[in-house]
Amino acid sequence: MKSLNNKKFTLTLLEWNSTQNKRTMPWKNEKNPYKIWLSEIILQQTRVEQGLEYYNNFIKKYPDIKKLAAAPDNEVFKLWEGLGYYSRCRNLLFTARYITQQYNGVFPKDYQQILALKGVGPYTAAAIASFAYNQPIAVIDGNVYRVLSRFFGVELPIDSTEGKAYFEKLAASLLPHLQPAAYNQAIMDFGATVCRPALPLCNNCMLQKWCKARLNGNTAALPVKAKKIEVKERWLNFYVLQFKEYICVTLRQNSDIWQNLYCTLSTETMCNSADNEILELFYKKYKMASGNVVKTLVDPLLYNQKLTHRHIKARFVRLWVSKKINIEGYEWIPDNKLKQLAFPKIIKEYLGSQNLTVTAK
Repeated sequence: MKSLNNKKFTLTLLEWNSTQNKRTMPWKNEKNPYKIWLSEIILQQTRVEQGLEYYNNFIKKYPDIKKLAAAPDNEVFKLWEGLGYYSRCRNLLFTARYITQQYNGVFPKDYQQILALKGVGPYTAAAIASFAYNQPIAVIDGNVYRVLSRFFGVELPIDSTEGKAYFEKLAASLLPHLQPAAYNQAIMDFGATVCRPALPLCNNCMLQKWCKARLNGNTAALPVKAKKIEVKERWLNFYVLQFKEYICVTLRQNSDIWQNLYCTLSTETMCNSADNEILELFYKKYKMASGNVVKTLVDPLLYNQKLTHRHIKARFVRLWVSKKINIEGYEWIPDNKLKQLAFPKIIKEYLGSQNLTVTAK
């Protein structure tokens, strides 16, 4: 894979980084492995613009890994609320506590030990090893795949076994061992600001004269992905059960979506159901006498939330009852305490629309 183009590619990127790279982020040039790790976990499946506020809030509340490890689960999930992909938050807590217990709060320096941490994949492990410890390990994220596939004209799918192996070997061959951190930061920033997914700035690109995708006119077609994510619809009905100022909620602890988040009572159907069918499902599932319900309000709106593999479509029903009804696994919470609990975005949006203390983001 060694060639004149490879050398030119690396040197040009380093020159661009020192003369033109204006991208600023609070974790950029950071050497603290805790902060690098935190930023990378937050930015998994999340845009930088969205993750920035969460990163700053976490650093302010938990300035080091030991403070994060000692925090109550619900407090951390509340701070994470709205960011989605809550398995990241579970892994964040697990790893913080593991490092605190096994390494006395000090991140391991060995790449394989970093990679073994829960929730840490090859990309995140490489980022920590490279940026915190300046180790010569290539960092490969979506930006890197895009830059490499376009510049070298690689049409192998980046999500295939063959493609991943090829790009890993190519990325390693380009890495300058004396400046690994600077190079890794440069290629990621270049992909984010110049070689963008849509409307890349090819006319202003220092690499344009050697870029095979530009020369072949197939920039928009690269990188190639073999697999398409199959998104399934799920129809959920949520029931906001209220007695005076109390709301009935539960902490989801199964392996389904929204684990470790609070939810109201709910049922699931195959499609959108009529109002009376939604109510019948409620009475049947929770074995509740209709005489206990003094007022019912079925929201006509359909609420939507898109997850990676699921498109959630939800209906909401608000029910006022004459007394606190004991439902196994559920608890009654004062509505002014709801803001302390972490809810899925779709439920938070509804509660906010009903002025139940929670404000939807």
